[in-house]
Amino acid sequence: MTGFLRRHWLLLVLLAGGITLRVLVWLAYEPALLYIDSFRYLGNLDALRPTDLNPLGYTVVLKALLSLGGLAFVETVQHVLGVLLAVSLYALTLRLTSRPWLGALVAAPVLLDAYQLQIESMLMSEVWFQALLVGALWALLGRGEPTWWRAGVAGVLLGLAVVTRTIGFTLVMPMVAYLLLVGGTWRRRGGWKRIGARTAAGVLGVLAVLFPYSAYFYSQAGYWGLTGATNNVLYGRTASIADCDELPPDDAGLQLFCPDVPLEERYGVDYYTHYVYGDPNWPPEGLPDDRSKEELASQFAREVIRNQPVDFVVSILRDFAKNFDPIKQTHHNDVPVQRWQFQLTYPYYNVGDSSLEAYNETTYAYDGTPPRANPDLTAFLRAYQLGGGYTWGPVLAVFTVLGLLAALGVGRTRRAGLRAAAFLATGSGSIILLGAASFEFSWRYQLPALVLLPLGGALGLAALLRPRDPGAATTTRRTTLDDYPDDVDAAAVADFRQRYGNSPLTPLVVVIAAYNEAKGIGAVLREMPTHCGDLPVSTLVVVDGATDDTAKIAHEAGAFVCVASRNRGQGAALRLGYHLASESGARYIVTTDADGQYDNNEMPMLVKPLLDDTADFVTGSRRLGSYQHDSAIRWLGVRVFSWLATVLTLQKVTDTSFGFRAMKAELATSVTLREPQYQSSELLLGVMARGARVLEVPMTMRLRNNGRSKKGRSIPYGANYARVMLGTWLREYVLRGGKRSGRAVRTS
Repeated sequence: MTGFLRRHWLLLVLLAGGITLRVLVWLAYEPALLYIDSFRYLGNLDALRPTDLNPLGYTVVLKALLSLGGLAFVETVQHVLGVLLAVSLYALTLRLTSRPWLGALVAAPVLLDAYQLQIESMLMSEVWFQALLVGALWALLGRGEPTWWRAGVAGVLLGLAVVTRTIGFTLVMPMVAYLLLVGGTWRRRGGWKRIGARTAAGVLGVLAVLFPYSAYFYSQAGYWGLTGATNNVLYGRTASIADCDELPPDDAGLQLFCPDVPLEERYGVDYYTHYVYGDPNWPPEGLPDDRSKEELASQFAREVIRNQPVDFVVSILRDFAKNFDPIKQTHHNDVPVQRWQFQLTYPYYNVGDSSLEAYNETTYAYDGTPPRANPDLTAFLRAYQLGGGYTWGPVLAVFTVLGLLAALGVGRTRRAGLRAAAFLATGSGSIILLGAASFEFSWRYQLPALVLLPLGGALGLAALLRPRDPGAATTTRRTTLDDYPDDVDAAAVADFRQRYGNSPLTPLVVVIAAYNEAKGIGAVLREMPTHCGDLPVSTLVVVDGATDDTAKIAHEAGAFVCVASRNRGQGAALRLGYHLASESGARYIVTTDADGQYDNNEMPMLVKPLLDDTADFVTGSRRLGSYQHDSAIRWLGVRVFSWLATVLTLQKVTDTSFGFRAMKAELATSVTLREPQYQSSELLLGVMARGARVLEVPMTMRLRNNGRSKKGRSIPYGANYARVMLGTWLREYVLRGGKRSGRAVRTS
């Protein structure tokens, strides 16, 4: 059980938050939230008309649930389904990547996004649509290369998704492309036959649902179809951009359908879809010829698209891009975002001549109570939502880009084995947003992408983070460290004691982690000061499983040398150095790098606040001082992570990864350190969470004096650094109750 909790602790934290929020939503609005579409579903429970605006998938589900309970029961089931969706996505990500933190990253939007919570509390189809999409993903991705029968199951689930929300039809294309491309079985004998069988099974699975449903539609309407909404949504899109002068001037019907206001004064797609075409009394003067309203709308849309293809495409792309806005807001003429936000009072929408009466009759009929809201809970939920409790558009854009990089096989993603899966998730999420934008933009239509784009992004990130060589995946390096001392630590300390005794170090010790730094460490040690103030300086070089002469050169330069038997990462070496220095007589510890990037002559300025007892932890800052850089991405990363640390801790931080630091020895050994490589932010946030007096001082940072950085490429390094920072914050501030509002970081 301890191992399970340790492996999945981040998901458990997110689950606790997600479940708590859902309970608050359930209590805040009773018996459930009702939107305009909710009354359409409820009004069609008995007749089950396929020709209504909404397809019958959710209506059938709603009919079954209401036979078991009231509206509050339906909301409960939908909230439970939302939690199960998050857990399913976590498990699928874990199966594909073996990285729990990536699974938590995928589950977080579903668990914590306030717009997701709000739609789950409504009698609306979204969460069921999402569930069908996740089911299809599991069928295709859950157990390696899909067989024909699993492809068929995925097809059936997508078919059910289409009759729940017709936009699901756009997902057939990425499913077929995935089935054609995945696995490379065409290289083997009979490969094309296998590909054809599973692709055909997927398509037949979709048709197995859509054909009988469309036949039922035909029996009711007299023509083949899936929903009665086909013409009005396309008419709304084209009416908002139509240039009436481009239409045939002698066609009275098409001219009648073109809005008689200038383009710059036109309303949005929603207005022409629902309040013009959707009005049964429009046009008031009747139709000019024997063409039906549906026929004229269809012909009008075709003419506008043919005459103004650029305008049509640009309008769709403009709406598609809105999904990645940093703030959810109502754009000009769009569906108001307020419809999908928690309100302080129970929200009523216009559903006829007497909306209040309609709401009261409905809630009394099913739950025996009027609609009501708890003002304290609604205020909290609204503040959470408007305060940023949702998936930010730029984050969704990053997920999309990462998924596309993996799908295209950029760089090391080509050999990661995740290209097809990343393509399926990212392609499906992108096409569903694009398909929705083709008709009209609404923040509600973004929600299905929450179960697709984060998964694609996580797979892309896992592909980027894969080991450089095929054999590296089986090396002994761990993603986290065991408690100090582990076997490697104990052996290294024993060897050090045998060579140097128990207390060979001075009260001020400089700890340097070194891995294959034979070319540069000699120059660093020669520049090391012998005293800081009245304290003599000794240098401890922790050689982290090096395969060159690093240990020999460090010893010849006069440093104390501790040798770890294998390479575990800079974080592991520094942690070993902190404990060994403290156990060997050090009161103060300074860290610097073995590559000559820091000016050791600045050490007295770094140590002085410790000696004066005005700080417990002093870190240099390149942004307060000066530095050279050879990567624009890392230049940006320094600023991004400084901003993130400031937001997480509510304390101003200008540089989270500066390696030239000084600290009290007992503080260095008291912080939990488990990161073998990306440890600098873990130490800084751990120190701050303990309420230590932290001081930033201006320092100089130079380029390496030799070789290349071992931190890896900028994007994977940045992703891992963000993972460590967020994980440390959750561990130290959320789980352990760190002093988030404690002593501020000071600058000097």
